[in-house]
Amino acid sequence: MSGHSKWSTIKRKKAKVDAQRGKLFTRLSKEIIIAARNGGPDPNGNMRLKAAVEKAKAANIPNDNIQRAIQKGAGGGDGANFEEFSYEGYGPGGAAILLNVATDNRNRTAGEVRHILSKHGGNLGETGCVGWMFNEKGLIIIDRQDTDISEDDMIMAALEAGAEDVKIEEDSFEVSTVPEDFESVRAALVEQGLPVVDAELTMIPQSTVKLQGTEAEKMNKLIELLEDNDDVQQVFTNYEEED
Repeated sequence: MSGHSKWSTIKRKKAKVDAQRGKLFTRLSKEIIIAARNGGPDPNGNMRLKAAVEKAKAANIPNDNIQRAIQKGAGGGDGANFEEFSYEGYGPGGAAILLNVATDNRNRTAGEVRHILSKHGGNLGETGCVGWMFNEKGLIIIDRQDTDISEDDMIMAALEAGAEDVKIEEDSFEVSTVPEDFESVRAALVEQGLPVVDAELTMIPQSTVKLQGTEAEKMNKLIELLEDNDDVQQVFTNYEEED
């Protein structure tokens, strides 16, 4: 998203996430329910569920909560009737915004998202208006400050594990994969003892739009409000903050 690296963005958000842990638990539990409903309750045979469970564990969600969410999704009981879909639109400066949503009330969510966008310099677009700008990828982040591996060795380890590319940042290595290789690459890097601090299937923009000043402030606020919405699971944008 914005900033110099994905890991920098995650670290900047950490204090806010810690303060809103209830919201994080709700969002991750919803992802587990949907993954179990669509692909079955066994993480070993359900890549999406395995990734969701790993993310929940990293967020210190109790194992009992994780198991209840899996059972709820697999059993199709109350709370498992979420619809999944995407919204596409634009923010300040014409930056593209792609939202993944999971909701039990489509009309409510549409109204809330439209209101947030219009109030903060954005607008909702037609289906397909910005989706073509993004590619689905697996993204695995290694904290450089917690390992002494060299850049060349990191690249070699990632490529041998099946990664597509490695982006070298000041504070991190960002390993990208095609979606179907994501879990095997993540597991291989963890097995080598590398400090994987975040791993997810995400949407990466083909190119970015740089904003600064008032437009950047408005865009940051818009993203924050969208991420705070209970029905929004993920926010993707091609916005990059100007240095």
